[in-house]
Amino acid sequence: QLQLVESGGGLVQPGGSLRLSCATSGFRLDYYSIGWFRQAPGKEREGVSCISSSDGSTYYADSVKGRFTISRDNAKNTVYLQMNSLKPEDTAVYYCAADRTAYPNIATILWDYWGQGTQVTVSS
Repeated sequence: QLQLVESGGGLVQPGGSLRLSCATSGFRLDYYSIGWFRQAPGKEREGVSCISSSDGSTYYADSVKGRFTISRDNAKNTVYLQMNSLKPEDTAVYYCAADRTAYPNIATILWDYWGQGTQVTVSS
């Protein structure tokens, strides 16, 4: 059974950092591209970042470029999202998703598998 479980969310002050983890099981992580998405209250789910299964290429939304870093550890079956210089507008539920493609696209939410999400709140 394929599973994705997010963790690492919480309350942080503006300018702070968090590292989200997406622990996967039930499939070979190196066969799947992994994406991070977020959904703020009253807004649509949007893509944040993804990492390709083929060559580890990474992609970022303009809103997080230079502040967030995605990485993967296939041996630990885990993908990370390091978030620095957090802003109140980063507040959302963050989800990881998996898709068996070498060419991931965070412009769409049509990914195969999703986790349950973890809340990130940026507030003073």
